[in-house]
Amino acid sequence: MDWWPVLLVFIALGILFLLLGIGELRKRSLDRWLVPYLLQSGHRLGRHHGPIHVLICIADHFEPKAGNVAEEVARARVEKWVRHYPEMFEKFRDSDGRTPRHTFFYPIEEYDPDHLDALAGLCRAGYGEVEIHLHHDNDTAENLRRTLLEARDCLRSRHGLLPRDHRTGRLTYGFIHGNWALDNSRPDGRWCGVNNELDVLRETGCYADFTFPSAPSRTQPRKINSIYYAIDDPDRPRSHDRGIDVGSGPAPANGLMLIQGPLLLDWRRRRWGLIPRTENGCLQGNQPPHIDRLELWLKARVQIPSRPDWFFIKLHAHGAPECEHGAILGEPMARFHQDLADRALRDPDFHYHYVTAREMYNLVKAAEEGWSGTVAKALDYHLVWESGLPSAGFLGDPLGKAQGGNSIPSTPSGRPWPKSD
Repeated sequence: MDWWPVLLVFIALGILFLLLGIGELRKRSLDRWLVPYLLQSGHRLGRHHGPIHVLICIADHFEPKAGNVAEEVARARVEKWVRHYPEMFEKFRDSDGRTPRHTFFYPIEEYDPDHLDALAGLCRAGYGEVEIHLHHDNDTAENLRRTLLEARDCLRSRHGLLPRDHRTGRLTYGFIHGNWALDNSRPDGRWCGVNNELDVLRETGCYADFTFPSAPSRTQPRKINSIYYAIDDPDRPRSHDRGIDVGSGPAPANGLMLIQGPLLLDWRRRRWGLIPRTENGCLQGNQPPHIDRLELWLKARVQIPSRPDWFFIKLHAHGAPECEHGAILGEPMARFHQDLADRALRDPDFHYHYVTAREMYNLVKAAEEGWSGTVAKALDYHLVWESGLPSAGFLGDPLGKAQGGNSIPSTPSGRPWPKSD
């Protein structure tokens, strides 16, 4: 019998499966993070014995105008969040007796004072905080710096938002990059343009970046499941591909902190029964919050060495469009909160804490500096948000009656920033 035809068939099938595998790797950007993921295997297998504290932050790329919708649609989206969030989640309390908290990373290139006044009112009621989100393209470092400083100052003076460092008084902000393209990290160079973006962020008051993970996007960095300092190389893009883990040594003076969410392979959910799906900490319609996902988020072990009992879980969403309301503002999220409470009742060693991006950063810094106290007492460790009235501007009717200021330097979309003090 001539075995050559059979052998050739098997060789062809092998090549086909190899090509399919390579295509699958690139499709999900696994070629960028699979090796680091495998190297973390031993770390993920470790178990902590004793009480644990699960620190849950939802970092929402909150874009009311997503899809280029009409103004009234964008306003209705914000209004639904402002009215529905307390109605849906007020009854839930974490281990410290605090309600769920949401961090709204607002796109400053689509600035609308009515949106921010409404969100500021929701946040002052104890349901979250607002930070900075930005989409930009073919930008320069000089223009980016001006955009961030003007937005930062406007959010503070006009709306009373953003935290200060209580030690220095410096105004600060958390950041998420639009299109995941932090530090010019897209292969085609689109949706950024600034190779020294990390330095610009740090110098304008950014306390931490919360963009990642971004898989399956090609912007996904090689460093995963980490809280670390990235040091900018102004001559090269994506300097955050590597960095210094927080707690592994002194904090570098020229480093920007990145707080990542979980990124793992989920073998419980497989394509064709063979290929594991990706768990990337995303909350959306086809990835609703669920208590079963919590085990994988814990398994990622995003932690600081000095506090092995603290588990940092940064999740992300695009919660403004109507298609996401069911998962994030509806029953799946309510069930998730209830399941957390039920688990805490069953297990006296399980403690969970709802935190904003700012509070998560404070807990990171507390752990880095050897804090041995409680979570609750470290929430304002360095950065504080004075949630009283803004130094200038309107607070009252959250939707529709705020007046913009005079024409001074424009927002990236061309809309004038309101005048501040």
